[in-house]
Amino acid sequence: MIDTHIHSDARSGEDFEKMYLSGIDSAISCSFYPYTLFNEEVLLNHLEKILNYDSKRGKKYGLDLKVALGIHPMNSYIKPDLIYENLYKWIENKDIVAIGEIGLEKLTEDEISVFKKQLEIGDETKTKVIVHTPRKRKEEVLKVINDIIPQHIDEKLVVIDHINPNVINQVINKDYTIGLTVQPNKMEKEEAIAILNEYGYDRFLLNSDISYKPSNPLSVVETIRELKRKGVDNKEIEKVAYKNAKNFFKI
Repeated sequence: MIDTHIHSDARSGEDFEKMYLSGIDSAISCSFYPYTLFNEEVLLNHLEKILNYDSKRGKKYGLDLKVALGIHPMNSYIKPDLIYENLYKWIENKDIVAIGEIGLEKLTEDEISVFKKQLEIGDETKTKVIVHTPRKRKEEVLKVINDIIPQHIDEKLVVIDHINPNVINQVINKDYTIGLTVQPNKMEKEEAIAILNEYGYDRFLLNSDISYKPSNPLSVVETIRELKRKGVDNKEIEKVAYKNAKNFFKI
């Protein structure tokens, strides 16, 4: 199984071990710094920690940690040029599987500017991007995201993440790959399963989005087990368990 969106820097080695022992072979660790950034060097240090330290820490506990790096919308108030410069380097060196997570949160001018630029880098380099949608004002913010994306990147390069039953209609007719986050206060596994049963299994990814907030590191496993319990065809389950992620991110 592959958990397609976690924040490894906020979690313990014991969490990685639980994930591995329960059947998760790989996870994609995304960037998000939840504290005050005093300058862009602090953010760069955060990103390099995920890349150079967390990936090794995951392996110690059996978990193959892939990495997605970028400027989260909540971190978009810093000067971004240093991060853009390093994004090109990481992409060229094949250090990262995606730019992420990026997106919009409060619709500030800084957020929108940084979001557009990172989409353009993704399009220019043909790199996948993982796009965050917020807990609050999700429908409103998603409308802006949907307007911006096709102007700056091929939709087929995009994962639109944290989608739930309230907004699935805004993205299902796009060319996105769609991320379903099963996590306390975001979406229950029953809601994710209902979406999969209605729209099919071909374009969806599952993730736990474990972070510094209350999180369940086994939510992907629990969702897959529930699909098995309900008698869903194994070929369909395999798509959201690992095949879609493996094919999309080429991991």
